Amino acid sequence: MPPVINATWVSAPTPAVRQAWPLAAGISVLLWVASRLGVEDWRPLALWLTGLVLGVALYHASFGFASAYRRMLVARDMRGVQAQLLLLALTTLFFAPVFANGTAFGQTLGGAWAPVSVSVAVGAFMFGIGMQIAGGCGSGTLYTAGGGSVRMLLVLAFACVGSFAASLHMGWWQALPAHEAIVLADELGWRTALALQLGVMGLLAWLLQRLARPMLKTTVTTAAELTNASQTRGGSRATVWLRTLLSGPWPVMAAAVVLAFGNLSTLLVAGHPWSITWGFTLWGAKAAQALGWSAASSGFWQGGFQSGALAGSVLEDTTSLMDIAIMLGALCAAALAGRFAPKMNMPWRSLLAALLGGLLLGYGSRIAYGCNIGAFVSGVGSGSLHGWLWIAAALPGSWVGIRWRRRFGLAD
Repeated sequence: MPPVINATWVSAPTPAVRQAWPLAAGISVLLWVASRLGVEDWRPLALWLTGLVLGVALYHASFGFASAYRRMLVARDMRGVQAQLLLLALTTLFFAPVFANGTAFGQTLGGAWAPVSVSVAVGAFMFGIGMQIAGGCGSGTLYTAGGGSVRMLLVLAFACVGSFAASLHMGWWQALPAHEAIVLADELGWRTALALQLGVMGLLAWLLQRLARPMLKTTVTTAAELTNASQTRGGSRATVWLRTLLSGPWPVMAAAVVLAFGNLSTLLVAGHPWSITWGFTLWGAKAAQALGWSAASSGFWQGGFQSGALAGSVLEDTTSLMDIAIMLGALCAAALAGRFAPKMNMPWRSLLAALLGGLLLGYGSRIAYGCNIGAFVSGVGSGSLHGWLWIAAALPGSWVGIRWRRRFGLAD
């Protein structure tokens, strides 16, 4: 059974000469930003490189959450969701002892902890709808936009609009019923919490395997199978592996391992887990400020962290820095794979779905304290109960969003 793939790997590669300029541009920007990060503090450069690796892994494995949920709900194809469970399990396993220690490289660590609240449930439900009609989640939007999708660039732009709009309403949402963050390690001890979460994930993996269509039950492509398939292109085993590493495709399970290590790296270096959509909120606010909006009109933007991020450069914001690196990593990966081919023409219904989907996933992620990465993967990995609430609300939202997709003429 081949690796789980999506439309990123359906089209044939374009001629190499047409891939030289985006690859050169991507590498040039990566090096230019790296030079501006300086050498006095190693952390920004480490996060920049982590984002680059995450972007390559996401693109080469077509590691999507929206498409995985859609295949699960429509076709009982569980392979993408099983890869997510591996990502969750590894992230939880990596995070637990690190949080138990409490510090790393001289800094105190903070998890993706958020209240169990109405706003999380509503926001995740909205996000579920939005990512289905947009065609991408938080991470999916970044890597597909970076990989050359003009439509997903529009999704990204309107996600920034939606996320910024939600920030102006946060006071109202936070006034709704909520329980302070419930961190399982605090309630049960980190070893018991770890065993409980891994047990739940194991049970979910077993249930998914039972519910999957028989022909779609294989989830892992072995190294030998990948090597044998790749050797049809010629070269030694080492050459084949290097070519696959650079130009893909990657097995989705291998990408899950890379993403888990990337999240661990983010936690150790930045002091908090991997997140994505805070960058959307900040970019939307900076754009609004350039158009004349005043941060003094919003209580949310008077907070110390928010006002500091708004006043500083986007390269000084950890999430923004990594988001940009993910997009550039995906751009380089697409060019190396010969698949960077932006297309400007799109049906008007697809365009409308991109705009609406972007608004919904942007707004929903802000009031839910994150997206599929920041709230779900990093939230669950941090032992925060709100991460489980997020997925419990996002899946019904995805079910609704799949039906909305059909109204916009989008295929399942």
